[in-house]
This record gives sequence, structure tokens and C-alpha cells, in this order.
Amino acid sequence: MEKHIHGGDVYHHQGCIDFSANCNPLGTPEGIKKAIIESLEHINDYPQVGCTPLKKAIAEYENTKPDQVICGNGAAEVIFSLCRAVNPRRALVPAPTFAEYQQALYSVDCQVEFFLLNGKKRFVLEENFLQALTEEIDIIFLCNPNNPTGLLVEKPLLEKILKRCQELNILMAVDECFLDFVPSPEKYTLKEYLETYDNLFLLKAFTKRYAMAGVRLGYGLCGNKGLLEKIEGVCQPWNVSSMAQSAGLAALQEREYVEKGRQVTFQELAYLKEELTALGYPVYPSQANYVFFTGPADLYEKLEQKKILIRDCSNYTGLSKGYYRVAVKKHEENQQLVRALKEIDRTKVENVIL
Repeated sequence: MEKHIHGGDVYHHQGCIDFSANCNPLGTPEGIKKAIIESLEHINDYPQVGCTPLKKAIAEYENTKPDQVICGNGAAEVIFSLCRAVNPRRALVPAPTFAEYQQALYSVDCQVEFFLLNGKKRFVLEENFLQALTEEIDIIFLCNPNNPTGLLVEKPLLEKILKRCQELNILMAVDECFLDFVPSPEKYTLKEYLETYDNLFLLKAFTKRYAMAGVRLGYGLCGNKGLLEKIEGVCQPWNVSSMAQSAGLAALQEREYVEKGRQVTFQELAYLKEELTALGYPVYPSQANYVFFTGPADLYEKLEQKKILIRDCSNYTGLSKGYYRVAVKKHEENQQLVRALKEIDRTKVENVIL
């Protein structure tokens, strides 16, 4: 298995402005920090097994039922636990997409088939994906909007895929972690099908929405109670700390903060796209809180020298050197990124991927 590579490695890049991890540009709310501090009064006690109060709060927030919620030590743990519970033999995963899906699948010795998205068509998932769904496939993972491209799969296609998966007895896992930063998330979420499709599993996280990646708190939504019981059966005991549970309960009260972060994201996403395009970088129509674009092979190193950290996407299956992702941050930080790019040799345009 390849070495785990991820954005947000600020520990080896001291003093850099981190554009490699995509979290709410407003930073962590003070209410969450306060809740974590107050939770330290119970640091001597084991966390509450089952996360019952948190599940109830999540269900209210998501307009689902508490018994349709499962919590984990970040969305990544939920992904790995899902794979352990299902123990699939063969999976289908688009490429490029979030690397943790294949890592989790490989951890249970699952054979992973990659559905390579066409770069000339901007890596859009199209109807031909339906033809790749066969009886041999046990599970598929989709990310909507996709990471790292930021592109959305339209709901009519998602519905066709879901129906096809049900016919073939394929579990469909859809990562909706970045839907919080889409203008109309209700147009894309599949939550309404949790009751009627027992082969649907949705992934969510507090990480991006509330800028609390270090706390590690994620959850899944599923109407298949038998599957949720299997997942809970393979999770380690007390997998969600008391601090994370307290942080989650506090975070779900931060509705004004979430909306403000969304509005900042919409404004700054447009700004970054415009500036990068003006500088000659081919920019993809990302619709999340990050921008996907192409540039010279040494852009990562050049920006690192200027104390700016971006995500080199060359380790994603289906991508090569020259693909990059930058998070949407506050305007002052985005301006610093643009200034640094302007300082870089203009000959970069000759080397970009077309």
C-alpha cells in the first residue's frame, strides 16, 4: 500500500499559509473551543458509548432519525469501519477521487476497479458510469462534490446510479462532506432516499464545516439498521472521545457561523477563479471550497519557498504532475496566494497541462 499523503501537513511546513486543507475559511468557532475546554472536567471518565446525545443532535440537524446515524473518529474511520463491516470482494471507484476510499478497501483485501474520468471532459462523471456497474461489484464510492476536482454529480444521474446499484445489490457510499459549501446542497443530497434504499450510505464530517480537523469527528447516515449494527460491531470501543462529542454538540448550534462561512466561500471562490484564470492557469469549474487547476510541475516547490502550502494532486489515481488544489481562505490570505503566483516566473504558462 502506498504511503498516506494528505493535505494539511503544517507540522513539516512551519510558518506556511496552508492552502492544502479545505476547511471553513472562518476558522474554528469559539463556542467549539469552549466546549472542548469544559469537557476536560470529565477527562477521567470514559466517553459515552453510542454517542446518543450527539446522534440525536445530528439527526435533528440533518432532518433524519437518530437510529440512522453512526459516529466515528472522523469520516475516515467511518469509511474504514464500513469496509470492515461489508468486507467487499470487488469495488468500483472513480478516479481521481479521495484516496481514503481505496486505502480502506485495500485494508480488507478488496479488489479495486478504477473508473477513469476523462481529463479532456474535465473529469466529469457521466452516464457511461452506469455501464461499469455489474453484478461482480459489491460496493462503490462517490464523492459529491468530488475531491479534488470540486465537480458535482447532478442528482438525476445519482438517482440512476442508486437505482442501478439496488438492482445489482451494490452498496452505494456517497461522500457529501463538501456539500456544505455548495450554493444549493438540497439539490444534490440523497438524504431523502435513506428510508427507501437500504443500499445507500452517506458520509458526513464536522471537519470541513466547522474547521475542526484536529478533533476528528465524522458520521454516516444510513437507513439499513442491520448494516449500522455491523459497522458498530467492528468499531473499537470508545472510538469517539468525550471532547469530540462535546465539540460536536456545540458545533451543531453554530448555524449562523456555517452560513457566514458559506457566503465567504462563494465570494472568495469566485475571486480565486478569476485571478488564477487571469494569470493563465487553466481552472476547473470547482463548486466546493477549493479550486482545482493545472500549472507547471514545480509550482508546489516555488510556492513553498514563498511560505505558501498548496496541495500537489499528482498522487491521486488518474492524475499526474501539474495538477493542484488550493483551499478557499479569507480574502487577505487569498490575496497573498495571488501575489505569490504573480511573482513566479510567467514562463509557467508554457508548461501547463492543456
